[in-house]
Amino acid sequence: MGTCWGSPAGNPTPSTTGHLSSVISQTTNNTASSATSRGSNISRDSGFSASSGDEAFPNGQILPTPNLKIFSFAELKSATKNFRPDMVLGEGGFGKVFKGWLDEKAPGKSGSGTLIAVKKLNSESLQGFEEWQSEVNFLGRLSHPHLVRLLGYCWEDKELLLVYEFMQKGSLENHLFGRGSTVQSLEWNIRLKIAIGAAKGLSFLHTSDKKVIYRDFKASNILLDGSYTAKISDFGLAKLGPSASQSHVTTRVMGTYGYAAPEYVATGHLYVKSDVYGFGVVLVEILTGLRALDPNRPSGQHKLVDWIMPHLSERRKLKKIMDRQLEGKYPSKAAFRIAQLALKCLEPEHKNRPSMKEVVETLEKIESTNEKPTEPRNRSAHHTTRRHGQQPLHHRSPLAPKHEAGRAYQNPPPLR
Repeated sequence: MGTCWGSPAGNPTPSTTGHLSSVISQTTNNTASSATSRGSNISRDSGFSASSGDEAFPNGQILPTPNLKIFSFAELKSATKNFRPDMVLGEGGFGKVFKGWLDEKAPGKSGSGTLIAVKKLNSESLQGFEEWQSEVNFLGRLSHPHLVRLLGYCWEDKELLLVYEFMQKGSLENHLFGRGSTVQSLEWNIRLKIAIGAAKGLSFLHTSDKKVIYRDFKASNILLDGSYTAKISDFGLAKLGPSASQSHVTTRVMGTYGYAAPEYVATGHLYVKSDVYGFGVVLVEILTGLRALDPNRPSGQHKLVDWIMPHLSERRKLKKIMDRQLEGKYPSKAAFRIAQLALKCLEPEHKNRPSMKEVVETLEKIESTNEKPTEPRNRSAHHTTRRHGQQPLHHRSPLAPKHEAGRAYQNPPPLR
């Protein structure tokens, strides 16, 4: 595991073979006896619980070795009721994600114990083994209150699985764009809290000893716990940042249309501040309740940033495009300051964008002013008007609860 953090400058990305040996060799030697050797008691042989770890290190830490449990396939099969369809939380490029329970006293008894999310590789997945490795390499050693915790993994024969903490409130995407009685719109203060938490997670990645470029920052990858604490998930595309002698990493363009920075899309040059651009896009989504990319909007409005940017620089124009789900109950000065911050994050030239540390500081200053949300003059208009371009939601963050079925919106296509 350690080699992924100490790769030579000329090869900052771990290779697809060999570098997981310090952890994964335990599974390759004896998969037949894995269930017996590992057991199903999570507290007995793993050294962690689903709720511990981050409290002692509020500023995060990089672990010297991954603190991960090696699960048997039988154990995860039992936890998810044999990967039953009604346990599916969502589906992404990697494969399906299932809800499960780990119960120390009664293994296999569902409905009690510790809730988990189990991501199971689809054998036909294009993302596959390399991104499974990336999750283990990066998230397995990163510990921060605003990063989703990877609890463990399973590698038996052709079965590749990842086990995460379960996030009760689902994804930011769900709350901004979902619909139905079980999807709650977010109040202004919660939106600001989420933005700050996600910014802290990115800032930690960027300022760690080995700078990590997240590369796929978007609303569906921001998950929320029971108190709406934001945590960044899905490190399948993460890369080590450039060395001191380099300004960028050159890599194959991957990510999501609408969120990817222009310099990365155009050249394949990936900078730490490429993530800042994606954060700016999410800020605009938080303000407007509109998707980064929506082909169902009128011509000229498909890509949110291109259409909305002129509206972010004037308070009068900003008011017209604020999320109608807020019903006008938001502090106008704070909203405008966040719009200004979003514009800085979306600067075409990456050098002109703020660092994520500066973004966190700006958002915390906005929060500290404690400006009270204003009450709209005509509330009935807000109650009867739907938000701009809202569409049914099909793709959900795979670690989040499934709130409703039958959604048919196609997410922005991946850059791959």
